[in-house]
Amino acid sequence: MTSPIYKLSDSYIDRLAVLDPGAATYMGIPGHDHEMTDFSPAGHDARAALDHDVLTQLNALDASADADRLAAGVLRESLEMGTLEYASNEHLRSIRVIAGDVDAARSIFDLMPTDTAEQWSIIAERMSQVPRTFAGMRESWALGAQRGALAQRRQVLASSEQLAAWAGRGTAPAFFEQFVEGAVSVAGAPIEQLRTAAKAASKALGETSDYLRNEYAPIADAHDGVGADRHALARRRFMGMNVEARDAYEWGWGEVERLDAEMARVAQEIQPGASLAEVRHLLDTDPARSIVGEDGLRDWLQEIMDDAMKFLIDEDHFSIPKSIQRVEAMISPPGGAAAMYYTGPSEDLSRPGRTWYPTNGRTVFPRWSEPTTAYHEGVPGHHLQVAIATINSEKLSRFQRNTFVSGHGEGWALYAERLMDEFGFFANPEYRLGYLYAQAFRAARVVIDIGMHCGFTIPASWPWHPGEAWTPELMLEFLSARSSSDDEFNRSEINRYLGWPGQAISYKLGERVWLDLRDDARKKHGAAFDLRKWHAHGLDLGNLGLDLLKSEMARF
Repeated sequence: MTSPIYKLSDSYIDRLAVLDPGAATYMGIPGHDHEMTDFSPAGHDARAALDHDVLTQLNALDASADADRLAAGVLRESLEMGTLEYASNEHLRSIRVIAGDVDAARSIFDLMPTDTAEQWSIIAERMSQVPRTFAGMRESWALGAQRGALAQRRQVLASSEQLAAWAGRGTAPAFFEQFVEGAVSVAGAPIEQLRTAAKAASKALGETSDYLRNEYAPIADAHDGVGADRHALARRRFMGMNVEARDAYEWGWGEVERLDAEMARVAQEIQPGASLAEVRHLLDTDPARSIVGEDGLRDWLQEIMDDAMKFLIDEDHFSIPKSIQRVEAMISPPGGAAAMYYTGPSEDLSRPGRTWYPTNGRTVFPRWSEPTTAYHEGVPGHHLQVAIATINSEKLSRFQRNTFVSGHGEGWALYAERLMDEFGFFANPEYRLGYLYAQAFRAARVVIDIGMHCGFTIPASWPWHPGEAWTPELMLEFLSARSSSDDEFNRSEINRYLGWPGQAISYKLGERVWLDLRDDARKKHGAAFDLRKWHAHGLDLGNLGLDLLKSEMARF
């Protein structure tokens, strides 16, 4: 595409890559892997100025053509949202255990290639800038404190612990110091330069951990919820549409009740006469139902995704180009959040799409709950969605190929789990119970996220703690009853929701939009409805806010 809208979208990505080298690496844009993102106030201001400039240019362009309409809508939505968040000082309190500035600065090293001496030299140069990067973060957080834009104390303390673990203060080795030892076997790699940079990086992480605990935590926001106004802003960010909090809260309770009943029914197929808790205990502790060792887990997850890919291609459910038919299963580094996640392929496809599985110190992994997550993170979930957008350069602007609205993306991935259920992949009742737990888990998140942050109480008609206000302890109890994971994971998830408001609700509410759109298309086309073509139409749009998705899918 050569329209002014597409040229502006492309130039925005190029300019953003200069100001945000970490994002450039994540998107697979070469030329910036030796640099670190500036998280100081000056760095944030520069990126906000870029957004303002591009939005001004965008609003002056004609976007009446079909392709331009969509490209302009996606870009405008992101720029306007960023402007609102910047004005609210959200960038000055981005302290959280997942998807904050701390996590971004550390995890970007997971995506860097490590095969050659030249690649290790690039890593050494980037790593040498880690101390300055974390000093910039501390400067931003201090400015936020001056402006009254404070992060929640629970997040501050959890981030401090996270940094301390990465700095090597716990039982595990320091992240950077362990990471650079991988260069020892690479001829010509600058190992001493790497070790020096790694020690300095570890020191910076430790200093930041101390700053958060000793200086920031005493003045941090003591409330666990962010309040109705900040949550409304977060809902718009993660959904790309306005969501009425009370309506979503009540709908979430209905979904929890429906799924609770379905889980109890399927549990009886596995162990008749046993309670749901007893069935879970059996599935979690039976050695015959488990995988032993990280290598065994990775190989098994790879097999699950390979089998799903083959089925979707052989049965002609999706048209999947050969260039993206591989997604790699990976074990994620220790110290991060406890949830599985996905990273997309680079623009040139030299780096494939990958699913990352945190083992959290475990060596034995029950199988029953994992297939549904593999379909969510791999195929037909995030990998299919993200990779198709990555290669769809003839239809999508560069910005469209590199943006991600959670309600759309996570909604699709949760819908993908349901699709695999419809395709019969959960005929095994143990795996189907894992799928139902995943659904109930996401429904529970709608309830506890909105309930805590917006100050809603537990319904008086509910038999569990009727009429009470939410607390982190009640959140954990409610979630754990609908989680297939262990206590450590569930506690990590509560920290995630409290620090990343609005994100966790986007899965189930996003899936609801995808399902409503599918129902609308079936009613519209009747017997002529073609699910394969409907999926193709939806994926060809790339990632976009749900209001835009609804208007574009109405054209199918």
